[in-house]
Amino acid sequence: MALTPSSMLDLGTKIPDFNLINTLDDSFCDVNSIKGEKGSLIVFICNHCPYVIHIIDKMIEISNHYIAKGVNSVFISSNNIETHPQDGPEEMKKYAAIKSMSIPYLYDENQEIAIKFKAACTPDFYLFDSNQELVYRGRFDDARPGNEKPITGIELRNALENLVNNKPPLKNQIPSLGCNIKWKKGNEPEYF
Repeated sequence: MALTPSSMLDLGTKIPDFNLINTLDDSFCDVNSIKGEKGSLIVFICNHCPYVIHIIDKMIEISNHYIAKGVNSVFISSNNIETHPQDGPEEMKKYAAIKSMSIPYLYDENQEIAIKFKAACTPDFYLFDSNQELVYRGRFDDARPGNEKPITGIELRNALENLVNNKPPLKNQIPSLGCNIKWKKGNEPEYF
């Protein structure tokens, strides 16, 4: 498992516009429909990445918890399904059902949205405030497959707590690490 870090998009960046298919119900989901009273959490994930699989249950739990506090979440998969068919829309829908996931799970078929966000890995976290400005783009916590550290989501939780309590963004933001996004040939972005 090769580790790829987040690209660390600049804090204050406005949320990139998107309109993607939600594989849970085949509806479309855009920036305005996911905006929460306090903010929005966008997470790039996929079905097969061991780094995502390791934390997905806690990630869903935390995302659901913060909906009641005014932060809506969406998960986005941007992987090339020609090389990784297990990350395609039908498999995403099945995975969401297995995980009892109600959080929208969006499919970025042409990878444009991943490029707009400068997403590099799965999982890759982007937390935006109510003005749709980036306040966090760091890791979930320091748990990784095989390192025996507890899965707490403490770093993301701290960022979420600051957001819902109107505190400034965390100063120390450590990049997320995970599997690289599986780019289509010719789609590899300059930042990658």
